[in-house]
Amino acid sequence: MARFDIERFVDDQRIGPVQLTVLLVCGLVCFIDGFDIFMVGKIAPAIAESYGQPPEAMTELFVFQQVGLAIGAFTVSPLADRFGRRFMLMACCAIFGVITLLSTQAETLLHLSILRGLAGIFMAAGLPMALALISETTPKRKRSTFVALALAGYSSGSAASGAVAAWLLDSYGWQSGFWIGGLVPLLCVPLLMFVVPESLKFRAERNPKDPTLAATIRRMDPRVSLSGDEFFALGQEQDKAQKAKLSDVFTNGRGLMTMIIWSACLLSMTSIALMAAWLPTFFQEMANIPIQRFAVSAMIAYLGGVTGTLTIGYLMDKFDATKMIPIFYIGLACTMIAISLIPFESAIFMPVLILWSFLQTGGQAGLNTFITQIYPPRMRSTALGWAGGAGRVGGVLAPIYGGIAIGNNFTLQLTLGLAAIVPFVVAVLVFLLGRTQQVKDYQGAKAALA
Repeated sequence: MARFDIERFVDDQRIGPVQLTVLLVCGLVCFIDGFDIFMVGKIAPAIAESYGQPPEAMTELFVFQQVGLAIGAFTVSPLADRFGRRFMLMACCAIFGVITLLSTQAETLLHLSILRGLAGIFMAAGLPMALALISETTPKRKRSTFVALALAGYSSGSAASGAVAAWLLDSYGWQSGFWIGGLVPLLCVPLLMFVVPESLKFRAERNPKDPTLAATIRRMDPRVSLSGDEFFALGQEQDKAQKAKLSDVFTNGRGLMTMIIWSACLLSMTSIALMAAWLPTFFQEMANIPIQRFAVSAMIAYLGGVTGTLTIGYLMDKFDATKMIPIFYIGLACTMIAISLIPFESAIFMPVLILWSFLQTGGQAGLNTFITQIYPPRMRSTALGWAGGAGRVGGVLAPIYGGIAIGNNFTLQLTLGLAAIVPFVVAVLVFLLGRTQQVKDYQGAKAALA
């Protein structure tokens, strides 16, 4: 039986229609993920007002959403390592889209909060599954860049969500954001079904004799000669099918590395969740800046997030990730303090807000990209999902802090000054991550390929 190395085949490929199609469709999934998560925070005061509630009452909705995201990250994301990235992406997009559309009919804030929690279960799985599929379709030399491009879609969704608050809110109400957030994932379902192939690496690890692999290989490269009697292996060491186990992320010396990654993601996503949920409300309640005005600034600023994502992807193809990522998080802590001190009307406020978005989004993109590189394919979606799940646990706590800050009349400077401690700790953790043996092994392999 002839041995066919899937890993080598993918790495030897030129960028072509298959890789670009996977990038575009998975990038759309990332776009709507970013749109939906950040959209709610931008229109939170309007939602509360429509139900006759004060702004701090939105804490309930944010907590429900984050709990749903945490549950989904821990329970739904690993299913992609069992049933396939494409199948689970289709299921999640379909269910999430329907629940989001139903949210437009919520009669009470509690009802809306419950629906957001349910939607979050399936929303949480979209990003890790999409990144896993992209990383397993793209040659190693371009992998970080392609993952970064998909994450730029996430940042673009975040920026686009500002349009709801800036231009659609007054005319069409807060429901307009939920209509967009529900229809786009439903559009992704037929695209995933008909134009995106399942991961070769996932199928080869599950069944090295899978007859469907040959058709996908010929689609990617018609010049490949196959006899029909191949053993499709992932690397030189695989000699049998390997099924994913949830414990894989802790085996073979990965335990310490995984715990540090979880801690870094927990704190990083705590910071992101806090700013996404409460920053417009902080400026409205603590600095008397209407959400429509702040939304325009935030929409422009999130373009910095797209640039940050692409920049970190490029840098990680060139330099040591565990030294580059901490630089982003130290800078993030500094900019959080700066935007609390600089007057909103100042000419320098917008450049600093753009830099904040550049560093926040770029730092998290760096973490996500790094995870796709240091875990093997059979556990990649689980690793991404569980790291995200750890982050969502922090996201549950972040809205509570925002509600306390508003309820106790904290100043903007005190609120963001305390919040800036979090990204600084992330920088320390990622620097320590570079000292673990598994990461050293990855860096050695990367240097050998350079």
